[in-house]
Amino acid sequence: MKRIVISISAIFIYLAAGAQNVQDAAAEAAKALMESPKAEQKVQKPKYWSESLTTNIKFGQTSLTNWAAGGDNTVTMQAFIDGNANYKKNDLFWNNRLQLDYGFVYASSKPILQKSDDRIYFESKFGYKNEKMKNFSLSVNYDFKSQFNTGYDYLTPSVPADKYQPDENGNLPGLNDLPHKDQVALWKGARKVKSGFLAPAYTNLAVGIDVKPFKWLSLNIAPLTGGVVIVRNELLRKNYGMQLKDQYKDTDLSDVTPEELGAFYRSARFEFGAQIKADIAVNVNDNFKYTSQLVLFSNYLSHPENLRVNWDNRFDWKLAKYFSLTFTTNMIYDDKVWIYSEKDGQTKRRVQFKESLLFGFTYTIASKK
Repeated sequence: MKRIVISISAIFIYLAAGAQNVQDAAAEAAKALMESPKAEQKVQKPKYWSESLTTNIKFGQTSLTNWAAGGDNTVTMQAFIDGNANYKKNDLFWNNRLQLDYGFVYASSKPILQKSDDRIYFESKFGYKNEKMKNFSLSVNYDFKSQFNTGYDYLTPSVPADKYQPDENGNLPGLNDLPHKDQVALWKGARKVKSGFLAPAYTNLAVGIDVKPFKWLSLNIAPLTGGVVIVRNELLRKNYGMQLKDQYKDTDLSDVTPEELGAFYRSARFEFGAQIKADIAVNVNDNFKYTSQLVLFSNYLSHPENLRVNWDNRFDWKLAKYFSLTFTTNMIYDDKVWIYSEKDGQTKRRVQFKESLLFGFTYTIASKK
């Protein structure tokens, strides 16, 4: 009996000791958990850059079959890319925009592919603005404008009498009656070069102030603007107002052919003057947007009273999620540019104007804020 009592007592003592150990272990674990370092929350880094990219592809087509009123079968296509990359940190900002346009048209009356739109336009603005300046900011603007490839003025060709036999009445065959290969050769032979890559190209660096009197209007006034006009193609240098090289200023060039004349002119011209640039952006609603840019430049070095004018307008009407109707106008006046017209047979200064109305596919990618 005595042994049984001793055994039971030993069991109770062992269990009591085990329970105490469990309590001690739990207390130690709780203490360690309370003293462990807390997980640090990730601090989101400030985002200084914002980017967006809009792509636009538009089509147009006309097909005529036995159409009594006449006309041309045409196919048109135009692509537009608008990319923006803007930086903002404290009082400094840096805005960049690249616009690329290219389009072509094919008409049955001219069996060649004609360029209808071609533009490279890059703008970059670096500036400083703090809270005390309200609607004003100091800025430096850089812009570059040119085109991708060669553009032509297509003059109506004549059928050469020495190559084609007249009919019984002595009349030469009509242009559209010739084989397709011959038509293409005649049209290409009669065309005149109007532009090309870096022919011309305009680049400017403007120092001034930005004024934003309204949310939808921004004015850049730059009394110190320096720029270079580049005309790489020798055939176009005279028409774009390039100056004669120093060694040819007193040379009689009356006997020089037009094809050779460009070699006597400089390929670049420096300009220094004042520039005013007005940008308008109005969102009438979620589906209709209007943007406009007017640029006026006065060259201090040559006839500052003659302003160079560039005015672009763009209306975008969103018809569905990925489809839109776009209407654009572009107007240019530059007293240094001389333009030939087949209508009056004269080469002189003219107002340049272009408009386009197209329907197509639109897609926009923008960085998250």
